[in-house]
Amino acid sequence: MTETLPSRDYASLVQDDRVHTSLYRDPAIFDDEMDRIFKNTWVWVGHASEVPGPNTFKTSYVGRQPVILTRDKDDRFHVLLNRCRHRAATVCERRKGKGNVFVCPYHGWSYNIDGKLRAVPHASVYDDSFNKDDFALESLRVEQYNGMIFATFRQDIEPLVEFLGAATKWIDLFMKQGAGFGVKTLGEHQFRFRGNWKIQLENTTDAYHFPIVHKTFLDSLDAETENVFDVLGQGGWVEDLGNGHSLMVMIPDLVDLEANLDAPIPDRFAELASELAAEGHSDAMVRKIVRAVGGTGFNLNLFPNVACSMAFFRVLRPISVEETEIRHVAIGMDGGPEAGNRARLRLHEHFQGPMGFGSPDDAEGWERVQRGAQAGDNLWIMVNRGIDPLVGHIAGSNVTDVSAETGMRAAYQMWKRMMVA
Repeated sequence: MTETLPSRDYASLVQDDRVHTSLYRDPAIFDDEMDRIFKNTWVWVGHASEVPGPNTFKTSYVGRQPVILTRDKDDRFHVLLNRCRHRAATVCERRKGKGNVFVCPYHGWSYNIDGKLRAVPHASVYDDSFNKDDFALESLRVEQYNGMIFATFRQDIEPLVEFLGAATKWIDLFMKQGAGFGVKTLGEHQFRFRGNWKIQLENTTDAYHFPIVHKTFLDSLDAETENVFDVLGQGGWVEDLGNGHSLMVMIPDLVDLEANLDAPIPDRFAELASELAAEGHSDAMVRKIVRAVGGTGFNLNLFPNVACSMAFFRVLRPISVEETEIRHVAIGMDGGPEAGNRARLRLHEHFQGPMGFGSPDDAEGWERVQRGAQAGDNLWIMVNRGIDPLVGHIAGSNVTDVSAETGMRAAYQMWKRMMVA
């Protein structure tokens, strides 16, 4: 028997163990999400390595609004609305680059890298009340944590570090993939799927699907590596970190990449280890680099739009109620050995690249959810798996089974909190 709900009664649409299917398919709900969530919280816009020096920039989005992330000559970050203050044309169409000025192609208004209006052609035609200081590009509040840059429209919001809360510990662990060299982005794979953004948000801390959806990936591995990716059988866990953030540990032995460095180097990395040793790296450094190349054993979901997923950033951008853009951004060592970064890219291509196993399989699953959600009028999406915490687990008393839907429940409770505020 189905239940009839008041239209867009957000408090009722999200319950402790289920969410209403209209969250996937109601355009009015989607429009409200863009205002109540994406304009009212910290949204990830880029990594510091994507704007690597003075006068560099990249274009990004906060919800549906186009922005430019810039670094000025004093190494300060800015996030600017990509909209000329004259007649609204975008002032930058390049994905990334270097330069100290943006020029609107429509009427030639130009702006400094920090957004200040620089020059206006034929400005004498304006009357004496015209003041260039009144027409800078609109600037968002911007903060960064360990290289991850976030922006928000709200000037009165809590500091970023407070919003991230318990997730900061896991961001720090994730960034150990720099092996002491620091972390930088290496390249990315971008695609769109026909489905709601929250379907992907659910996926990052969903280990339950892994051995089913990614069976072809597991079949492509050697026996040793396949055992490593036995994500349901290694004592992992899922944890609600607060503010909609969640953690899924699949391979506990790879939580801290600087621990257990005396362990044998896996056979799949033997050739890389030999190449690094031949380049003159010490045995200790070879082990550290190899461990970093293999990636972490966990996925960290940061509400609402980015995940630190084992060895890459997964970034979502809502396009419409039934279309979402995904960027899978590979990361590597900033200044580390070329051989290590090359190996990292090959691993990324194997699972997340356009010809890899992970992205096509995931996207097919997400699109099937969106198609199936069109069936029935008042049905629920169930997120009730693994509600009870694990007893006596090494990670503590606030964790659930690695296959539990704890991450989904965490995200949807934050969704409800923001949508009813």
